[in-house]
Amino acid sequence: MFDPFIAPSGTLLGLLQRGRGDGTLHALAAPRPEALAALNHCVLSDPRHDWQVENRSLYYARLYLDLDGGIEEIERHLCDPEDHRDTDDSRTGLALAVLGHLASYGREDALELLRRYAATGSNWAWALDELALRDDDAGLRSLALPVLGRFPDTPEGTAELAAVVRDAFEPRPWRLWADDPREAVGARVRAASEQGSFDRWQRQMRPGGPRPGWSVQAVFDWAQQGLERGSALHVPAARCLSAVAGPEDRPLITEAARGGPEGARCAALHYLVEAGDPAVLDLIEAAAADPSHTVSEAAVGAFERMCGEEAVDRARRWAHRPDALGASAAGVLACRGGAQDAPLVLGALREAVRGDGPDAPRLWTLVDGTGRLGIACAAPVLRHVYRETSSSHLRGRAARALAATDPSFPTGFAVECLWDCEETTREVAALHAETGDIRVAERLRRLAADPAEEAEVQTAVRSRIGPDAPAV
Repeated sequence: MFDPFIAPSGTLLGLLQRGRGDGTLHALAAPRPEALAALNHCVLSDPRHDWQVENRSLYYARLYLDLDGGIEEIERHLCDPEDHRDTDDSRTGLALAVLGHLASYGREDALELLRRYAATGSNWAWALDELALRDDDAGLRSLALPVLGRFPDTPEGTAELAAVVRDAFEPRPWRLWADDPREAVGARVRAASEQGSFDRWQRQMRPGGPRPGWSVQAVFDWAQQGLERGSALHVPAARCLSAVAGPEDRPLITEAARGGPEGARCAALHYLVEAGDPAVLDLIEAAAADPSHTVSEAAVGAFERMCGEEAVDRARRWAHRPDALGASAAGVLACRGGAQDAPLVLGALREAVRGDGPDAPRLWTLVDGTGRLGIACAAPVLRHVYRETSSSHLRGRAARALAATDPSFPTGFAVECLWDCEETTREVAALHAETGDIRVAERLRRLAADPAEEAEVQTAVRSRIGPDAPAV
């Protein structure tokens, strides 16, 4: 995934790129052309580091509605000749998802643009999925010939069509087209569906990996061969060891964990963790210092799979280490430690922000841990993470931690969180935002009436404005 440029958090563009609630509030107060320019920039240049888990489309669609914004810039972006040169989903996916939400709000121009793009655009499958959720049967049937025309009536085209039908995220259009009486539509889609089912059955009949009767050494060899091919098979190999290894094999497995080939060593460490072997923590400590990144990373991953109290005890010793195992140990204490571990978790949180910035991957568990342990003095660091991180998921975790540690949260960040791009963050806000603020009361009523809002958010809203809740 590309690394997007994120503007400073104090700018309108930076707020909108992050999906913060203040982005919407500032956009509504800014000059309309400036707000629309920043909004279009976000939609046409996806600001998310991981578009598969971070939400922005509903957030941006709502802002288009609030600003009464047109979709001319989106149309230019989708119809640009670059669309057929750069076919990566990340170029057009966000724009298509925004159009889908606009269509669900009754914007006919968005629905028509989705139909045109599904017929002619390179990312037609995404557009078709959006239409599958929002278009009527007649609209979907009109796309049958343009879509099927993408697949020539050749063995290669037929195989490609079968794969597309088999893997379709939203099957509704294909089911409609399968009932079409035209030979070039219905018969072809039915044949492709049958071929896809046959392909799936064939894959199930040809499973890869170890077979019954394999020895421990054979599993190690399989793990090593996978590593040499570029596939990390440590975890599945460990499961295979659980099926074939007996007590008499422990010396061989322990020796492999201590100094075997990389693939075997990684698999052995994971197996010994699952088996609860008393020697595994010492083996993990040794492997974590190995110069091989594959081995050291597998050692840390194996440690993080441990659930017993002995792992928490060892984490208290390792949390001061300056390496990946030390960071992992701090994460274990954040997730499973007790009140006595609060200073270690707080220290790791501060060090992570100071050393790696507000987007450091290890912040996720540490932020959760400060909330779980109720570390009130962590609130200033959590506020910094909330403001500066470009990850809307991490910001949501920071909001939950602030709700547990910061007395000012209900009248502060909780208010803007009602406009946040992540539904889980809006849910936290709906539960905590101080209703004495007139903006909160109005926003809660709007969320309660919005058919596009997630059920969990509306449940939280109703707990604040329902018949048994205090007056809003």
